[in-house]
Amino acid sequence: MQLKQKLSVLIVLLFIVPAKLFAQDNQFSGWAAWFHSQKLSEHWGYSLDVQFRSHDDLSYLKHTLLRPSANYYFANNKVAALGYAYIATNGRNAAGDKTFRPEHRIWEQYTYSHKLGKNIAVSHRFRLEQRFLGQTVANKNDDYFSQRFRYFVRGVIPFKNDSVVFTKGPFFALQNEVFANVQNKNKVNKHFFDQNRAYVAVGYRISKMIDIETGYLNQYIKQAESYTLNHVAQLAIYTRF
Repeated sequence: MQLKQKLSVLIVLLFIVPAKLFAQDNQFSGWAAWFHSQKLSEHWGYSLDVQFRSHDDLSYLKHTLLRPSANYYFANNKVAALGYAYIATNGRNAAGDKTFRPEHRIWEQYTYSHKLGKNIAVSHRFRLEQRFLGQTVANKNDDYFSQRFRYFVRGVIPFKNDSVVFTKGPFFALQNEVFANVQNKNKVNKHFFDQNRAYVAVGYRISKMIDIETGYLNQYIKQAESYTLNHVAQLAIYTRF
């Protein structure tokens, strides 16, 4: 229990507190996500995640995200992936009219997983995205291309430490992801740093193939001249076959 408490405090101090100190705009939204992965053979498999994200105060559906990939398993804990993502973004302009912007991405990633202590599962994910952002209804000349790097780390801590292999029961999850613009940043927010997402959750592993969890995500977004702090309530389902 002491280790869990220390990890919780560390996440709060490193990510949540600094973000609150410098944020200029606070928002509150809800996200729902399904993450699926399936191994087809010794080395090949695929993944898919589907996400729905609301605007501030749950006022409308802002983002719909579909993200499939083909995976290559060097080993059970070392996986490379090549994927595509489609992001539909709904919005409102200054006059209150509805806007829509599509985004297409090609992305490459490498994931490495390991154990911390007896049964705390930790995964590190390195992702490079090629982003093709389309035109909006309001402006016909604002489509552009950029590249972004993302580093993600996640730890799953079972409430009970009586087994080396965690197959069923409640757990505590901590994760963080940092985003950096590596090409054409002037079209995004004019900064190398893009955003940070810190997340804490409680969940239940129904079996070795299914997890369900709910938690709080702190999304700290760098704008060109300001910052936005988005407080997110998230519900997620993980399936593995």
